[in-house]
Amino acid sequence: MDKTSIQDDEISLKELVVKAKEWYFYLLSQWKIIVLAGIIGASLGIVYSLIKKPIYTATLTFALEEEKSGGGLGSALGLAGSLGLDLGGGGGSIFTGSNLKELLKSRRMVEQTLLTSVNYKGKEISLAEMYIDINKFRDNWKEKPKLANIHFLSNANRKYFTRVHDSLLGSIYQDVSKGGLVVGQKDKKISIISIDMSSRNELFAKYFCEALAKEVSDFYIDTKSKKARMNMAILQRQTDSIRRELNGAITGVAVANDNTFNLNPAMNVRRAPSARRQVDVQANTAILTELVKQSELAKVTLRKETPLIQIIDRPILPLSKDYFGKGKGVIIGGFLASLLMVFGLIARKIIKELSI
Repeated sequence: MDKTSIQDDEISLKELVVKAKEWYFYLLSQWKIIVLAGIIGASLGIVYSLIKKPIYTATLTFALEEEKSGGGLGSALGLAGSLGLDLGGGGGSIFTGSNLKELLKSRRMVEQTLLTSVNYKGKEISLAEMYIDINKFRDNWKEKPKLANIHFLSNANRKYFTRVHDSLLGSIYQDVSKGGLVVGQKDKKISIISIDMSSRNELFAKYFCEALAKEVSDFYIDTKSKKARMNMAILQRQTDSIRRELNGAITGVAVANDNTFNLNPAMNVRRAPSARRQVDVQANTAILTELVKQSELAKVTLRKETPLIQIIDRPILPLSKDYFGKGKGVIIGGFLASLLMVFGLIARKIIKELSI
């Protein structure tokens, strides 16, 4: 039983070797066709390398400023808190690590960046319009009335956008975020984040990369310092109000003193308005002094919150580019064409044998 199995294996192996030789000599006999296919493939590879536009990549890196302790401001902040004033200083967790990377790729940030104004071909247009011009979308929109008159003005207000505007801008966002935008962090222990933007247009890649960093930086600063700015505005209004009251009280004291000039000392009732005005002056002076302190403290807190993003490297022209070279086109095109021809010849021979 074992000998029969060994013999069957030997026969199968012999058949396999014979079949392999048969295929080898068959393909060898068709070498002219295979070489011709390789030459055609290499030619197509060269043509593709000439047609294929290079991809430019703009890279921008920035460091996120770490939240610092209050230090000498600790006691002052505590005093402000006891008075019911929130002077800010709390860091938002949305701007840390992976959250910040997702924010950079979010639809809001990308679409707001696409509405940023740039100088292109001597005109001030939005990045969205620049993207449309680069990809020649308007040539395809000429026969579509709903799209022909659609324009994206620089820094336009989104609440005035139509459904078509939102749809087109969303489509551009999908192309940009999936086709060329990459946000990364080399090491979680290092707070340096890089933005890579790839595009067939060198200027678009550079402009978009810088505009996105600025947009996120402004959003970051506005969000982090919002409480401090609100409190500073409230304190400023209160300070102005108390200052007006103090000025009025000082004027009232002067008027009351003028009315009691050379007054009979026995008539003290006539001196009461002057005394009341003097109390108002003292009270308003004390309140104004405290408000001025708190206003200055609020200004210090607001300055402490900015700037929050420090740019390290900006994209500099000329940008690095990735292109499909002629040598690569010859090798890949020739190899793929030859391989496909080999498979085609094998398939043809198998079909012919089965039909016999």
